[in-house]
Amino acid sequence: MLVKPFWLFGIDRTVQNVTGVVDYGLYYSLLALTATLNILLDMGITNYNNRNISRHNHLLPKHLGNILGIKLLLAVVYAVVVLSWGFIVGYNKLQFHILSFLIINQFLLQLILYLRSNLQALHLFTTDSLVSVLDRVFMIFLCGILLYTNITGGVFKIEWFVYVQTVSYVLATLIILLIVLKKAGKIKLRFNLGFMLVFLKKTYPYAILILLMAFYNRFDTVLIERLLPNTEGARQVGLYMHGFRLLDAVSMFGVLFAGMLLPIFSRMIKMNQKIGEMVNFSFSLIIFISVTIAISSLFYQTDIMGWLYTDHIAESAPIFATLMFGFIPITTTYIFGTLLTANGSIRPLNIMAAIGMTLNITLNLLLIPKHQALGAAYVSLFTQIVTALAQVFIAIKVFNFHANWKLLIRVFAFTIIVVGLGLLSRLIPNPLPGYLSLLAASVLAAFIIGLIDLKSLINIILNRE
Repeated sequence: MLVKPFWLFGIDRTVQNVTGVVDYGLYYSLLALTATLNILLDMGITNYNNRNISRHNHLLPKHLGNILGIKLLLAVVYAVVVLSWGFIVGYNKLQFHILSFLIINQFLLQLILYLRSNLQALHLFTTDSLVSVLDRVFMIFLCGILLYTNITGGVFKIEWFVYVQTVSYVLATLIILLIVLKKAGKIKLRFNLGFMLVFLKKTYPYAILILLMAFYNRFDTVLIERLLPNTEGARQVGLYMHGFRLLDAVSMFGVLFAGMLLPIFSRMIKMNQKIGEMVNFSFSLIIFISVTIAISSLFYQTDIMGWLYTDHIAESAPIFATLMFGFIPITTTYIFGTLLTANGSIRPLNIMAAIGMTLNITLNLLLIPKHQALGAAYVSLFTQIVTALAQVFIAIKVFNFHANWKLLIRVFAFTIIVVGLGLLSRLIPNPLPGYLSLLAASVLAAFIIGLIDLKSLINIILNRE
């Protein structure tokens, strides 16, 4: 909560302001491509490993050496696929140069996520939390030198941004690997074909799920850059990123929840414990955050864009507001999607994700040429709503949940209250005090109506049963 916002707004945002929306948009469209296809580096191993090791801790030493061998082979496959895409769509020399380093970065990032999944599975949440920000800390330090000193003569190229990420990922990977090896003991890197086939047979449903979800979460910027003529595509991606950057920042709340809830849900399901109370508590906390952020972003969309960026404010504001409302269904997915993953209910999730991907790409092909980045934002919001509702419905059927009308009424009442607070806050002449007052009043309202259970929150923080 401290490091990632500083990275996004102190470094990433500054890079876009310095390099411009076109250069940054070009970089981000390539990043989105590599991020969409990075499941080829993982094949569902990380999620499956988290769930499996949380149930069978003793398998860590045996699996670690074999999985690292699989990771290296998958890296070759991934590089071939991504570079082939570049040849097919006709990337130029600069795009291929950046793409090559982004391929390396994605391999290192996926390796970090896999190594961290072992820490999460062992319920070493404090250690995992600390190492989760290592790469960003290194990036902030190195980029800070390049951006805020005169060491480069006031010049900053978008390629340097990619190089800094590569160095930072290498350093973080080495440190986390040493920590995991300390827990696992001595291991030997293996390329065991039999183990590989058996393991990938178990993980491929997770891989399909992540790939399908990546298409409806990340592929829109690739489509924007390709569907719009000349440099307009890259420019529109830059505008889209003005809003998406904040959505990415606030999504850390959901990521933190999902990272903790996956092994917790897995263990509770294995022990046949009732999970309804944990689901209700998690949902009430995350929905309070998402509703507050979404509604406050709507009321202060132009002000927030003006605080963060130097140009294209009017164009970016409606894109930003639309994307931020997608945070509500996204956080819902972090709860119910994680629950279904922990239960191994992958087939219905894959069907849901396939529908979501088809819907997203089809609507983007129709709306992007006409409405550009704003059209992609509309499609993203609609897709997130449809897929979130589908996951809630699947969870209700699988776990035989009953509607918690008391909680739903509180959520509805809270939403109405925040809208009213938003209208009142706009009466304050200065937008910054008005915005901060809206956030503070919303938190207070959540406690007053009982949407947040303070005692349960403290117990979760202290890691009590």
